[in-house]
Formats: sequence, structure tokens, C-alpha cells
Amino acid sequence: MTDIRQFRRRCALLLPVVLLLLGAAAPPERPAADTGPVVSTDRGSVRGRAHGAYRTFEGIPFAAPPTGVLRWRLPEPAPRWEGVRDAGAPGARCVQLPVLEPGAPIGSEDCLYLNVTAPAGGRDAGGRLRPVMVWFHGGGFFSGAGDSYRPDRLAVRGGAVVVTVNYRLGVFGLFGHPELGGAPDFALADQRAALRWVRANAEGFGADPRNVTVFGESAGALSVCAHLTSPASAGLFQKAIVQSGSCSITTPPLSLLPGLGTYEPFVPERRTVEEGVLAAARLGCSRPTGVLDCLRRLDSGALATAELMQRFSLVSYGNDTLPLEPRRALEDGRFHRVPVMQGATQDEVRLFLAQTLAAYPIGDEAAYRARLELSFGASAARAVGALYPVSAYPTPAVAWATLLTDASFLCPALRDGRALARHVPTYEYRFSDRDAPNFTGLPEVPGLPFGAAHGFELPYLFTMAALTGPQQQLADRMTGYWTGFARTGVPAAPGAPPWARHGSAAAVLSLAPGADGIRTVDARAEHHCALWDAQWPGVTTSG
Repeated sequence: MTDIRQFRRRCALLLPVVLLLLGAAAPPERPAADTGPVVSTDRGSVRGRAHGAYRTFEGIPFAAPPTGVLRWRLPEPAPRWEGVRDAGAPGARCVQLPVLEPGAPIGSEDCLYLNVTAPAGGRDAGGRLRPVMVWFHGGGFFSGAGDSYRPDRLAVRGGAVVVTVNYRLGVFGLFGHPELGGAPDFALADQRAALRWVRANAEGFGADPRNVTVFGESAGALSVCAHLTSPASAGLFQKAIVQSGSCSITTPPLSLLPGLGTYEPFVPERRTVEEGVLAAARLGCSRPTGVLDCLRRLDSGALATAELMQRFSLVSYGNDTLPLEPRRALEDGRFHRVPVMQGATQDEVRLFLAQTLAAYPIGDEAAYRARLELSFGASAARAVGALYPVSAYPTPAVAWATLLTDASFLCPALRDGRALARHVPTYEYRFSDRDAPNFTGLPEVPGLPFGAAHGFELPYLFTMAALTGPQQQLADRMTGYWTGFARTGVPAAPGAPPWARHGSAAAVLSLAPGADGIRTVDARAEHHCALWDAQWPGVTTSG
């Protein structure tokens, strides 16, 4: 069990480790605090920083600190302030464990801050308000921060106003207990509070509060999925972009470590509440009443343990926020009628598998076949093995990562796409640059190159890694697609190939550098989705 928990923590923290380091490695040069641009908000004025073609306003509180008696309460309005508040540096990150080595928790419960990056000059050249893009970071719902992402490319080249958001993590964000009336999904409530702040204040930054796009990657994408299917989020956004975190994402059991069961990010509320009762008892708060009062008196360090931060990193459904499991809500057509853009990377799972091969090797064909039977059962293993024979791949590890990527990320996303497209304009992509920069700094494992791994599209949207000439051109086109979608609901970019919406052929736009790198592919056929749509035992559960 310890190895499993360490693996979950390692994988979920892998991307935030890099983003936190890169986000702090090259901050833009900051002018003196008393010379920056000033914008009035509904709580008071803020002074940002000018960086030539764009402006930043960081560390703006969008809700009251959820501390003391406000721990595990829905976010309340931020207090007003007099004078001009300095917005030249990010606010505190939410409580989380160190990203590199075990140690005391970092961050603060006083963490509900957001950051705004806007083109210089306010409105566009025609005097029109700009689109707003609100970014929810990844990190497994128990790590990460909004300030790790530098969206200056989206602002300068794409002409969008970008807002990056902190939200409560782990046991602080997704705890449940009978005295709470269930599991209210505080992390999602924080994100809604940020969206309400955007609605109230966007125009002051030159942006249109009636043209808001929510977008995110990994846990951030799961957040977007949740808002799409949450009645509580109605009217807070007009478009959505889901990157590598579909409503139907799942991982087969025993596929990455022995003893590691099926992973699904959305769980019934009753399960979270039961876990909350057990956790409270272990923390010495098992009295008949007043359990929350007891828990609120505990120091944050007593709560921010590896066990509790990971145990409460799953989003609860069956409550007012998410009445239905999100994938079921999509299938039933019970989601907000807004255009959606969604996709995944071609080699999602390689990054995760590389972290477990030493402990759980797939060294030869016999080990590969044994793993197939463990994860899928004997009869299904034969069908999977026939479509993913070891002989078709450089190594057994590459074969395993390929089928897991198809089963866990790409085909679930395409299933969601079909459900979405029955009601709203839907655009699907696959990020396919297998030479994308290894911005993680992690060494590749022999026999398993990272390729287009989980998160490797991020440097094409955010400033975080050097790109080659062809990759920079791809980044420019992707920036155009993303911001064009935010502006009009159609991902169109000057000089880039047209992107057709989801149709009967389930065509997907493959994104890679080169003259013909952006092209339409039949992703369902390429990734054997007919097989995975049959829902082999262990691949998906009903929840």
C-alpha cells in the first residue's frame, strides 16, 4: 500500500514539479511597484506591472481566506481594501506537500488568489472587449498553483485576457463528512467563485464578462468537465476546453503497479463521506457531535499528510454540485450548452509508466502478456493482445503505454466527444509532436521515450520551454486555435488548416510540426476505440 501511495503522489506531482520550477525560473522583469497600471475591481483597486506588450496583475484575492471557522465552508466574498493594493507578485499557493522530497507541507490555507495577464492597451484595436480565458491548473487535485503558468503568448499573440486560479487542494478542497451534509466539493466552489469574480471585474481589464472560456489540463481538465455538468456553474462561462482529462478518463487495474486498482477521478459522495468519518476518528475527532469544530482547531500540518491529501483528491458526485457522475451526465445530455474543444496527447501514459518500470518491469513478451491478463482478464487479454502485438512496437513498454493511452485517455475523450456533439459544437484534437521538448527535466527510461506525453502540449500554449522553428510555428497555430475558439467558438487561426467540428466520421485534428503536421486523422480507428468502447471488465465501472 505504501508503494501505491508513493506512486500516486509521484505521478500526480510529476508535472507540477516541473511547472513550479519553470514558473519561478524566469519571471518577467518587474518595474517599480508605484509605476504599474491600476485597475479598479469590486473590492478595491490593484496596481499591476507592465511588460511591454502585456500587463500582469497577480495575487488578487477573489474570496475570503478559508481559514479558521471558514475551513470547509463555501467561499465567501473577499474583504474590501482601501487605497491601491499591490498586484505585482502571486499570492500564496494552497497547502500541499513539497514537490521534490517528503517534508513538511508548503503553502497556506489563505490561498484563494488569481492572476490576470492582459494585452497592453485594454480593448483591442477596434475598441472591442477581449475574450477571457480562465485556466484551472493540474496536479491531481492535491498540488499545483495558477502562477506556475505564464500565459503571455495567449495574451500577446492571441489577444485574450487570461486568468489563472488557485483552488483548495486535497483534504482542504475535497473533504466530506456528515456534519458538512456530504462532500460539497470546495475545490470546484472556489473555481466558481473565481468565475464570479471574472464576471464582475473582467471589463476593467479590457475583457468581455459575457465571453468566458474555461480551460484546463489534467485535474484542471477534470474541473472543466465538472463545471460542464454542474447545475451550480450555469451561466458562468460560454465555452470550454478540456486537455488530457475527459469526463470518462479511467485507468485499468494493476496496469501501472501491482495492487493499484482502477482509477476514476469522480466517486460517489457516500464514499467520500465514509472516508471523512474514518479520517476524523484517526485524527482524534470521533465525538458524537462537534466533529468539524474539533477538526477546524487542528493545525493545517496535521491535515496535510500524504495519506489525507491523496485520499481526498477525488471529486464527489451525487450532491448539489454534481447530481450525476459527469460521464453519465454527458451521455444523458445533461450539461451546459456551450461549444467544447477537447483532446489528449498521443503518448499520455509514457510519462507515468516510466516512473514504475523499475519496480514493475515489462521486460519481454511473456511479462507483457502476463500484464494483459492481470488488467483485462484472460479472454479480453487475447483481444487486446491481437490489436497491440509486441512485435508492432519497439519494446514491450512502448506497446503497454500505447494501449493504456488509448484505453485511458484517447478513446474515453472520443466517447465524450460523441456525447457532446449531439448537442453542441465540438472540436477534437490529438497533440502528436513526439519530438516535443522534455520540459520535465526527467531522464527518459531506456526503451520508453516520452514522445508526446502527458502535459507535453503545455509549452506550446504557455511560456515554459524552448521550441525549434517548426515547433514555434505549431505553437503559434495552436495559440491561434485556442484563442480563436475563445473569441468566437470556432478554433480558426490565420494561416492554419481549417478545423472541422465533430462529424459522423469522428475526425480529429492531429497537431504536429511541419508542412503537413496539422491534419485530420481517423483517431477512432487509429486507437482501436471499438475495442475500448466495449468496456472490457476492469476498464470502466458504473460508479
